[in-house]
Amino acid sequence: MKFKSISLAVAALIAASAANANEQKEGVYFGVFGDYYNSKWNNIRDAAGVDVDDSTGWGAEIGYRFNNNWSGRLEYADMDFDLSGASTGSIDGDRFGIDALYHFDDSPFYGLVGLKSIDVYDNLTFANVGAGYRHYFNNNFFVNAEAAVYQGLDRGYTDIGAKLGINYFFGSSKPVKKVEPAPAPSQPVAVDSDKDGVMDADDRCANTPMSDAVDSTGCTKYEERQVSVNLLVRFPHDAAKVKQQYFDDIAEVAAFLKEHESATVVLEGHASAVGDAKYNQTLSEKRAKAVAKQLMDDGIAADRISTIGYGEERLKNTANTKEANAQNRRVEATITSSERVKVQRQ
Repeated sequence: MKFKSISLAVAALIAASAANANEQKEGVYFGVFGDYYNSKWNNIRDAAGVDVDDSTGWGAEIGYRFNNNWSGRLEYADMDFDLSGASTGSIDGDRFGIDALYHFDDSPFYGLVGLKSIDVYDNLTFANVGAGYRHYFNNNFFVNAEAAVYQGLDRGYTDIGAKLGINYFFGSSKPVKKVEPAPAPSQPVAVDSDKDGVMDADDRCANTPMSDAVDSTGCTKYEERQVSVNLLVRFPHDAAKVKQQYFDDIAEVAAFLKEHESATVVLEGHASAVGDAKYNQTLSEKRAKAVAKQLMDDGIAADRISTIGYGEERLKNTANTKEANAQNRRVEATITSSERVKVQRQ
């Protein structure tokens, strides 16, 4: 009846325990327990005619949780056996033992195996195997209930025992794993971060300027365009020296040539029709060379500059006036190049 009562109490405790607060990870624990031991030792040798029956008592244990699955413990139980046969009454006994416990992953249940020494009239050794259950009220306090079968090693006794205890855990804990349902796969959302009309998944050029037209990969479109700069330098009568007032215009041509490294320039020198034609031819060449020197002074390589003199062959104004002659005394050039420019978004 005593064993049945304890078994019912153990079952009630398990049924009432919804879930552990925390399953422990590692550390030391200490506990006390109530103990029931069902024995049928008939005709004990050291007390002829005496049978040793059930025991109730209390005990204490100290254990260590090594990891998520294994722990070990030492226990002591103070036992009070009932006697029958030639003698009646009871007798005290002591039980010392060691157990290894295997904790099932993230479960309050565990299995155990161990060795026990029970001293009643004689010192008897038992091997035991059993199962138990733990319930944590918080990170430190827990109760346990377990049952085990004891098999005598030096005598052929087969006994049953049960324990109900309360314990304090000194170690660390980990939250019980909760299995969350897998989230439903989300549908990809088409996004165009730089608002260029090409979705991010296909966009190879992020953050293109809003002013740029783009191709199918989201990259800025470019086109080749012709660009040019003109130069006109005028000279006084019978002179080939470049006046200061034209230095800025020549510097502008030099900057264009530096920006467009493949471009070259042909400087065309001219003269008015006043005087000898052969002299005017030489004078026009000198004027072209004077402008070329100024370009070289501005950093343009000589091999990018060509000069030619036309003398009075290409008059801008054929009139025989002072104004017409001033227009004809000149060096002029047009430099053209192509450059890669962005296409503007419409």
